[in-house]
Amino acid sequence: MQNNKPNLMLVDGMALLFRAYFATAVTGQFMINSKGIPTNGVNGFVKHFLTAVSKFKPSHVAVCWDMGSKTFRTEMFPEYKANRSDAPVELIPQFDLVKEVVSSFDIPNIGISGFEADDCIGTIARSVSEQTNVHILTGDQDILQLLDNNIFVILMKKGFGNYLVHSKDTFFEEKGITPKQMIDLKALMGDPSDNYPGVKGIGEKTALKLLTQFEDVEGIVANLHQISKSQKTKIEQDLDMLYLSRQLAEIKCDVPVSYNMEDALFKIDQDKVISKFEEVEMRGLHRLLDFDQQFAG
Repeated sequence: MQNNKPNLMLVDGMALLFRAYFATAVTGQFMINSKGIPTNGVNGFVKHFLTAVSKFKPSHVAVCWDMGSKTFRTEMFPEYKANRSDAPVELIPQFDLVKEVVSSFDIPNIGISGFEADDCIGTIARSVSEQTNVHILTGDQDILQLLDNNIFVILMKKGFGNYLVHSKDTFFEEKGITPKQMIDLKALMGDPSDNYPGVKGIGEKTALKLLTQFEDVEGIVANLHQISKSQKTKIEQDLDMLYLSRQLAEIKCDVPVSYNMEDALFKIDQDKVISKFEEVEMRGLHRLLDFDQQFAG
């Protein structure tokens, strides 16, 4: 960004940790240390994190986490994400360990019980975006709905250092809808990975066509007489699920998250970080700390 605003990077912690874990777990490389704790996920998390920091050079950083599987969404719809299997046994001890490592960088770990990391990210991004450029680092396309003036999404691609960076303009060029309309898109077509159905029989192509024509769910429902008989029947049969799916799809941007920009100022104390790496027995990672000295304490 060619302006003088701070540049905040909000990291979707679970997206990085799970990506890192499964990339190595598939070949059984759990990197178990002398305390018997696997470190493969944490190791990969740090690599993803430092690679992104080196490329995007944020002035401020915070990491947001899911705080368990029970949220206001599971209260509304018990089947929400119920298709996901339990975390692998080798990953469980790494949940706390990765937060300890993040703390060694003197940046905040943020999460609220009852909400998802996305909700914390959305709330913080919206609250600071007038004064700050916000880049959200994730592998999760759901977060694209947050794109706005000064809010950008860095989608991680396969490997390290491969990204697709979206602005609200690039998103519109690709999809033909606004980021906000993505909520209505998911309401119509559902989301198999989050396990809610939307309207049975309506896929992305039809959903995009309806949204281009009628803007949002309300516009579509108000104009059911203008659409094909089969589409009208499908929507009428699943009307309650359509509205519920939209509530599940929408990232809440007003959750009670406590956040302070000053706490997120990114300035590494190399000795502190290297000491943590050594304690956890993660070798070789200190080489990734040798980037631009603006971050070194």
